[in-house]
Amino acid sequence: MHPQTPALVMADLRLVGVLERILAAANPQEGCALLLGQRQGDALVLRSIWPCCNRWPEAAERGSRFAVDPREQLLAQKWARLHKQAVLGFAHSHPQAGPDPSATDLELAVAPVLMVIQGLAAGGGPPVLRCWWIEDNGVQPQPLPWRMGS
Repeated sequence: MHPQTPALVMADLRLVGVLERILAAANPQEGCALLLGQRQGDALVLRSIWPCCNRWPEAAERGSRFAVDPREQLLAQKWARLHKQAVLGFAHSHPQAGPDPSATDLELAVAPVLMVIQGLAAGGGPPVLRCWWIEDNGVQPQPLPWRMGS
């Protein structure tokens, strides 16, 4: 593992609930959001969620693709700096698939980055969130555990 690779993602339960609702609200399209917070030692600590609109150029493909407007990214970066945070990565949903990065997700990710995906649970349960660390193009993404607190 690269020394930059975090060991886990930490977030409070309220923030995780907000993220789940933001991503689910876009269904049947892929929802998306930016993840703001800080790196503390070997952990990424989520502090804020920045909801984004799916701006994939072909509206008919937004059920399986997403894009964040670059202007939203800039606004989120400015806001994060003012609040002593940083953009750690992004979250998106897979309304028709599991919570694993697709080939397109990996191709379009600007590594290194945290990627959180809400996708269908195996066996048809409710959607689940999974965290991934994308180290570099061509390198297998690393699953990261969550530590959720109150």
